[in-house]
Amino acid sequence: MTKAEKMLRRVRLELARDHDFPNGSSERGYDFIAPLDSKGHVDLDAWKELRERCRVRRFWANAPEEVGHIVHKRGGLWAFHYDIHGDPAHDETGFRFESHAFVPGEYVSIKEQDGVMRTFRVRAVGDLE
Repeated sequence: MTKAEKMLRRVRLELARDHDFPNGSSERGYDFIAPLDSKGHVDLDAWKELRERCRVRRFWANAPEEVGHIVHKRGGLWAFHYDIHGDPAHDETGFRFESHAFVPGEYVSIKEQDGVMRTFRVRAVGDLE
């Protein structure tokens, strides 16, 4: 197992509370796999080596799941790109993912396909099974 492979973690994000969901929602969020350093930051060099293994699954209550990849875009932005769409215009961009730590209890924001910025709580981070 390479050094980069040892960094791969499974991250679960769940919708944080907002005006539509005052208690948040465990039925809406993302599961993704990415290489995280010891402080919980996405490691760009490891991602470059393992980009095909860096996958995302979007789950949203009764809507069909969407599956795709984590991509690194111009300007240092991280985004979720879905296989079903193929069009980068449908990518969902993480707000400051390059500097956020993915550790349980932290919050991150994602600009979703509908253009709305939503906040998610890092529910869990674990080793790959």
